[in-house]
Amino acid sequence: MSQRILVVAPSWIGDMVMAQSLLIDLRARRPEAVIDVLAPPVTASLASRMPEVDGVVESVLRHGEFAWRKRRAEAARVKTGGYDQAIVLQRSAKAALVPWLAGIPQRTGVLGEMRYGLINDVRTIDTARYPLKAEHYALLGLAAEDDALAPITAPRLTVDTDNQSVLTARFDLDLSRPIVGFAPGAAYGPAKAWPAAHFAELAARLDDQGWACWIFGSAADRGLADAMKTAAPRHGVDLVEHTRLTDVVDLAALTTHFVGNDTGIMHLASAAAPSVIGLYGSTDPDYAPPLAPRAQRLWRGMDCSPCRERHCPFGHQACLSDLSVDDVLLACTRPGTSAIKALHGAHGYN
Repeated sequence: MSQRILVVAPSWIGDMVMAQSLLIDLRARRPEAVIDVLAPPVTASLASRMPEVDGVVESVLRHGEFAWRKRRAEAARVKTGGYDQAIVLQRSAKAALVPWLAGIPQRTGVLGEMRYGLINDVRTIDTARYPLKAEHYALLGLAAEDDALAPITAPRLTVDTDNQSVLTARFDLDLSRPIVGFAPGAAYGPAKAWPAAHFAELAARLDDQGWACWIFGSAADRGLADAMKTAAPRHGVDLVEHTRLTDVVDLAALTTHFVGNDTGIMHLASAAAPSVIGLYGSTDPDYAPPLAPRAQRLWRGMDCSPCRERHCPFGHQACLSDLSVDDVLLACTRPGTSAIKALHGAHGYN
């Protein structure tokens, strides 16, 4: 009988994308296994774009919610799947409760928040040997902790070309010119955000050179989008609040480059776009880089970064405010050139 595996997926968009490296490796190692994903609605839609996944169990639990009765009901639903193993990607005790309540025999994960008993196949992560967050997820899929992990396969979501055509027509998108997709938001906090004025200036300069500027985001990014669209009156396209996550995947695949802060949308675009430019300040570009076929990481590498804080502890946010528009423009027009002062790393460019 085929082994049945349930992957308890993250709630954050970028983490869900990086988790695909685990799913790809699992499918290669256990081709006959049934691999299902338990995920909240926001990331469940992305699992449907991962060909390695057999089924998606949509969680009714909100991020951070304890809700004991809901968890017991969800565990009863999961139990009907007859799973042999659960791989729990989050580190919280709450995330491990449903597999434990469902009686799944093997529950794999890191110890995290003192999850003795909840996780009975405890793994440790050698972060010096495996620095990437995507590798940390993939390590949980190994048969044993001391197995070596081969180089991971970068996430690559399935693009729905029919939906792509529908979106192109709906938004009257011009595909005849080079296109830069933008993810200017930073839901985690302002310490992750390149300044709004910088994004607007970059959009203006690209617009002057005939580049299309497609702006993605949520309602929280409305002000950013308005400023960028005003700055790029000829070729700016405001897509904020008009696209689902799967729409972002399909449209990112049409871009020349995708520029974004270290956020979920930037990582989502990395799984579909041909080229991604990630802007880093308070976070580590070597831990969660864009995993696109071609990618550039721009980072000033100040002594105080990565601080991983939501707000700059010093109040100046120089790690991002001093990341110049000239550098990001060069990354778009002359990718990988040594003239980019803040270029921390690049791959895939000739």
